Amino acid sequence: MILVGFTMDQFTFGSVLTACGSLLALGEGKQIHAYVIRTDHKDNVFVGSALVDMYSKCNSIKSGETIFERMTQKNVVSWTAMLMQRNGVEPDDFTLGSVISSCANQASLEEDSYQLLAIGLKLDGVIFIGVLSACSRAGLVEKGLQYFESMIKEHGIIPIPDHYISIIDLFGRAGRLEEARNFINKMPCHPDVVGWAILLSSCRVHDDMEIGKWATDSLIELEPQNPTSYVLLSSLYATKGKWNEVVQLRRGMRDKRVKKESGYSWIKYKGKVHVFSADDQSSPFLGQIFAQLEKLNCKMIEEGYIPDMSYVLHDVEESEKIKMLNHHSEKLAIAFGLIFVSPDLPIRVIKNLRVYGDFHNATKFISKIT
Repeated sequence: MILVGFTMDQFTFGSVLTACGSLLALGEGKQIHAYVIRTDHKDNVFVGSALVDMYSKCNSIKSGETIFERMTQKNVVSWTAMLMQRNGVEPDDFTLGSVISSCANQASLEEDSYQLLAIGLKLDGVIFIGVLSACSRAGLVEKGLQYFESMIKEHGIIPIPDHYISIIDLFGRAGRLEEARNFINKMPCHPDVVGWAILLSSCRVHDDMEIGKWATDSLIELEPQNPTSYVLLSSLYATKGKWNEVVQLRRGMRDKRVKKESGYSWIKYKGKVHVFSADDQSSPFLGQIFAQLEKLNCKMIEEGYIPDMSYVLHDVEESEKIKMLNHHSEKLAIAFGLIFVSPDLPIRVIKNLRVYGDFHNATKFISKIT
C-alpha cells in the first residue's frame, strides 16, 4: 500500500492492528506500532484504542497499559479496550457484546466502571456484559444478579441475548444448574447455540446428567449438525463410565455425518509455523519432543500433578489414558517451545479449539517447574 503511494490513516491502522490481534501476531503488531509513532498517529484516539486492543489480545498486558496511560484522549472504546486489557483476556468470537465478556477481575472492572462514570461516559450494555461475566468468573452470583437488576431498573438498559447468556454462565459456573434452568424457562426467548453450549459445558463440569440431556436436546434441535452437543454429552457419559452411551452417540454422529473438528496447536519459531495435532507423528523433532514430555510429566507428578482422566473419551486402560493426555497437541507445542525457544522469551501457543480442563492444570505445573 505504501509502495504504491497511499498513506495509512486511522482506519488503516485500526484494520491492520485488529488483524494482528486476531492472529496473535505480536511481532508484526509491534512493527505497526513503530510505524504509528513514525507517522505521528500515536495521539489519535482510534489508533491508540486499537493498539491497546492488539496488545490485550496478544497478552502483552504491560504494553497495553502503557499505551492507555499515555493516550491524551480517551473515549468509551478506549475504556472498553482497557477493561479487557486489565484482565488480560481475549474476547469471545460469538457475540458483539463479548468485547469484554471474558473479564475475570471484578475489582479492577468495577474500578474502571466508576472511573467511566466520573469522567462523564455512560455505562452501556457492553460494559454490563463485562461486569456480569466478571461476577461469573469470581463466583459472585448474588452480586451478578444485583448488577443485572440494576442494569434494567436503574440504567434503563433492555437485556439482549448476551446479558441472558452471562446469567446462565453465572449460575452454571457456580453449579447452580437448577436455577439456570429456571432462569432459562423465564426468559422472553430461549437461548441461542452459545447459551445452550455454556449450560451443557457447566453440566459436564458439575456432572448433572439430567439438565445436560435437556441442554443437549435443545442444542441439537437448533443445530443438528453442530458437533458440540455430541462431544460434551459424550464427555458427560464418559465421566459416569457409561461407555455404551458414548458408543451410541458416536454412531449417531457417523449416521448423521456430523464431524468433530480436529484440534490443532501451533507455535511460531524463526519465522516458521509448527503445527501439532494429538499424538502427532509428523514432526521431524518427534523424538526430542516426546523425551521432553516424559521429563516434564515425571517432574509434574513429583510436584503433585494428577492427570484428569475424565477428559479421555475412550474406554482404555489407565496407562493408555495418561499417554493420550500427555500427547495432546497443546503439550506437544509447549514441549517444542521449551526445546527451541530461548528461556528468556515467552512461549506462545495458539489453538483452534477451546483448551480442555486437564491442560489448564497441567500448564500451571509446567510453568512452575520450568
